[in-house]
Amino acid sequence: MSQQEFFLPDQEATAHLAAKLGRLLRPGDVLALHGDLGAGKTTFARALIQALNPAETEVPSPTFTLVQSYSVPQGQLFHYDLYRLGSPEDVYALDWDDARTGIVLVEWPERLGSLLPAERFDLALTHTDHENSRRLIITAPPGRLESLHVG
Repeated sequence: MSQQEFFLPDQEATAHLAAKLGRLLRPGDVLALHGDLGAGKTTFARALIQALNPAETEVPSPTFTLVQSYSVPQGQLFHYDLYRLGSPEDVYALDWDDARTGIVLVEWPERLGSLLPAERFDLALTHTDHENSRRLIITAPPGRLESLHVG
């Protein structure tokens, strides 16, 4: 696994990084978004979806529907918010197996337990001491982050 750390001072920096990461993604990739409430998981997910498909001006949080899907150049992207998931097996009722053929973004991935794929991108977002800024650590399969440089 390879790992990179980023300081995101504002939403513009978050959107820039999300767009760069989006260009590296391919069908079958799973992105597990970790962080406390308000850490910026949904903000990052929205920025990634809008970078891949700028026509998506409305990107609602799937808090109540648990999953939303979008057409992107690489195929389908599925955005899961599993905060309200009852048990890991409940994800199968949300087309989990079909979604895995596309790109999958998962907020609250710990709700999947052992169903969370071992090969994935882990994105850990935390608050910093600076207002509206975040720290992001991305851990990814070997060879997948080398071209991800922000500048």
